[in-house]
Amino acid sequence: MTKNKAPRMIEQAAQAALEKKASDLVLLGMKGVVSFTDYFLLCTGASAPQVRAISDSVEEQLRRRGLRPAHSEGYEQAEWVLLDYVDFVVHVFSPRARAYYDLERLWRRAARLPVPEDERPKE
Repeated sequence: MTKNKAPRMIEQAAQAALEKKASDLVLLGMKGVVSFTDYFLLCTGASAPQVRAISDSVEEQLRRRGLRPAHSEGYEQAEWVLLDYVDFVVHVFSPRARAYYDLERLWRRAARLPVPEDERPKE
């Protein structure tokens, strides 16, 4: 994936997560903070089935655009699913795991970027 495609793919991942009612979406700019990726997209699912549904939706949406994760883990336990797309990493948490690992605090040097909102479902 070219670097200029990453923002569009992140937007697609965010939209896929929102379609499955993910909450608390946060996009962190990791350039200059870590060497292994440029962005983290974090979100929360209320239950293990919802965490899996969000993860499935993100993978399916990006696969349709020819992008597959280089690595994924945590799907079976569904406490923290990690989908590594090299230029960006999607983290889908249960509420308990999100609070425990607190990646926003751990990576507080990272820039907090706006999550694409133009297509968020209206409540």
